[in-house]
Amino acid sequence: MLAIIGGSGLTQLVNMELTKRLVMRTPYGEPSGALTFGRIRGKEVIFLARHGYAHTIPPHDVNYRANIWALSSQNANHIVSIASVGGIRSDLVPGSLVIPDQIIDYTHGRQSTFFDTRDKPVTHTDFTEPYCEPLRQQCIRAAEACGRRLIEGGVYAATQGPRLESAAEINRMERDGADMVGMTGMPEAILAREAELCYAAIAVVANYAAGRGSSAHGVRLEEVNAVLKAAMEQVRIIIENLVEIHDD
Repeated sequence: MLAIIGGSGLTQLVNMELTKRLVMRTPYGEPSGALTFGRIRGKEVIFLARHGYAHTIPPHDVNYRANIWALSSQNANHIVSIASVGGIRSDLVPGSLVIPDQIIDYTHGRQSTFFDTRDKPVTHTDFTEPYCEPLRQQCIRAAEACGRRLIEGGVYAATQGPRLESAAEINRMERDGADMVGMTGMPEAILAREAELCYAAIAVVANYAAGRGSSAHGVRLEEVNAVLKAAMEQVRIIIENLVEIHDD
């Protein structure tokens, strides 16, 4: 079953026919909210709002382990994450949609593994390619099918938040090879890999990163919501097409 994790700007899927909500408690505590089950174009999907349905959970405080465990326990084997980012690379302008293929993790202090107990052998998880390539390609085809542009490839820099970055930090990330910056890409991606789930992300560029474009002297937060609102409408259309072509 396909699951969608919605980020900032996507706390619900208005194009989903609701069938039930499930409140859960996991071995890792409570997820961000109830799992929402429904149908899109007749196919079953699960939706979860990463920051809670009232958007009250900051990025560093999201219970990523509980979220991934809960979705896996309900037979979700493919997850598409929707996340807002700041554009570092010059072509990643506000409103762009990107499907990243790599991650750099700058977060700290987050519960980032399921393998943290001493009663099991040490487990190393391959993370050479952080995203599930077949699901990435399905997302690209879904966008093409409805005439939406999904920029293929890019390095996602995951930062701690909730504050935004300084221009110097963005300069460092660019030197490191980052193309976009967000606050929720990790540890979500590695936890999905540990749980043996196929995971991909669609990044919505909400603003230029600090020191870039119209954010040269400050990020204009008042403009972000308008950009996200328009872009998320495009994301919903892509998701509709993805559900239609998706094959478990």
